[in-house]
Amino acid sequence: MVEPALFAGLLAAAFLAGAVDAMVGGGGLIQVPALFSALADARPATVLATSKLAGLLGTASAAGRYVSRVRLPWPVLVPAVGAAFLASLGGAITVSHVSPALFRPLVPVMLSVVLIYTLLRRDLGEVHAPHALDRRAQLIGALLVAAIGYYDGFFGPGTGSFLMVLFIRYYGFDFVHAAAAARVVNVATNATALGWFTWHDPPLWPLGLAMAGANVAGAQVGARLALKGGVRLVRAAFVLVVTLLILKTGWDVLRAGIAG
Repeated sequence: MVEPALFAGLLAAAFLAGAVDAMVGGGGLIQVPALFSALADARPATVLATSKLAGLLGTASAAGRYVSRVRLPWPVLVPAVGAAFLASLGGAITVSHVSPALFRPLVPVMLSVVLIYTLLRRDLGEVHAPHALDRRAQLIGALLVAAIGYYDGFFGPGTGSFLMVLFIRYYGFDFVHAAAAARVVNVATNATALGWFTWHDPPLWPLGLAMAGANVAGAQVGARLALKGGVRLVRAAFVLVVTLLILKTGWDVLRAGIAG
């Protein structure tokens, strides 16, 4: 049983995580460390499953709000979502055989590339002009989304950022439409991960559902802000969150090196 003060803190973290994640992804940067701090004696897989439960419902809520306001090319997006779903399952299964820690040093490097590219291309994601993709291009796009889905199931940090850049650069979306598409894909990958975790290490259901309520509330606020603030607000939030992710993942690599 979590103490009342810790419980309130976890609900606040879930709310903030939902708001951030709805806009640009990266909510796990807030929610996962909060859970590990509050549940120091729990199994890591149980903590992650609890976070996935809260995050899945929050992401689904944000995706629903975006879909009601933003027009997405479903004939192109649905195959990509299906590919991401299957790939995420493959990534989750891979964790049983290969430690994700082996790839931790690459994450801040990849995120730094994303950040530099975004800063140098000041017009990136400003205009929504979807590319006309033939079947071959759609297949390549689905495979790229699947690769990120695999990464999400296997490791995860920065998934939302990678998805948004892909939808902007390859599909021609602006930041708002990219945020919407990324949330739809995240619903699929989070559902896969939660199913896998539930089978092996079930989440703490009462805590997870309570945090899910807070995450949903935050997600609604975040999605509303993104839709109201438009491309410039989402871009600014994207740059901020990616910068924080670089600092967090870079610190994790440095700390692991010192401990080793």
